[in-house]
Amino acid sequence: MPKLGIAMVRQYERGVVFRLGRLRGVRDPGIRFMVPLADRMSKVTLRTVTMPIPSQQVITRDNVSIGVAAVACFRRVDPVKSIVEVEDVASAIGQIARTTVRNVVGRSLLDQVLTDTETLNERIKEILDGLTQPWGVLVLVVELKDIELPQGMQRAMAREAEAEREKPAEGEALGVGRLAEAADVISDHPIALQLRNLQILAEIAAEKNSTIVFPAQFPESVRALTRFVGQESRTAATAPAVTAQTVPDGDRMPRPDWPLPRDDEALTNPTR
Repeated sequence: MPKLGIAMVRQYERGVVFRLGRLRGVRDPGIRFMVPLADRMSKVTLRTVTMPIPSQQVITRDNVSIGVAAVACFRRVDPVKSIVEVEDVASAIGQIARTTVRNVVGRSLLDQVLTDTETLNERIKEILDGLTQPWGVLVLVVELKDIELPQGMQRAMAREAEAEREKPAEGEALGVGRLAEAADVISDHPIALQLRNLQILAEIAAEKNSTIVFPAQFPESVRALTRFVGQESRTAATAPAVTAQTVPDGDRMPRPDWPLPRDDEALTNPTR
């Protein structure tokens, strides 16, 4: 209540004046004069207020009991409504914020509460803003700041996280095993490697590259050549040897009675 009809309103405040119980208007910052004993001024701060929302025990849609704490930030934008429409703005917003947090989180799954908190925050803010707008209050932000899980759920999630971290190692071991199986198949069927090489060439050719560099299987070719030479050597060693046979006298060709000409006579007298 102002003294001697003089009141000082700060920059972040607005003064709502009632004269004999009736609203007379809003006073801006500065020194304001009023009728003594007849006027009463209620100061309303326009600064942003940060209100913590205590932890609420909530059962999610998948029947998991969790504790959720949040924080809400709001400010009064209409000094008259914040006094006339509601008795205690801070207490009313605190109660409605707790109820809204329980309702929104209770209709959500645990995974959504843990991973999609932004959507939940926006939904809570919209509900609170719609409820507090008639009071001349603007809700700026609502954030879920603390989510308490049961001990059993924490252990289960820890085991799941460990299993997820072990998956890459299991995948590498599985890949190595499959590569070993493929190597065994190729060693038993060398032609399979050549078919694979042709398939890779076909895939590279589909890219229409001007130059294709493809490693030749030189060691395998050398081994194949060595096997071929060894096989030929063994075949030659096991083949039957050809022996000279004596031709009977009756099978021999008869010798001519006339003497054979010499080479120089054959050239000079071809008719002989």
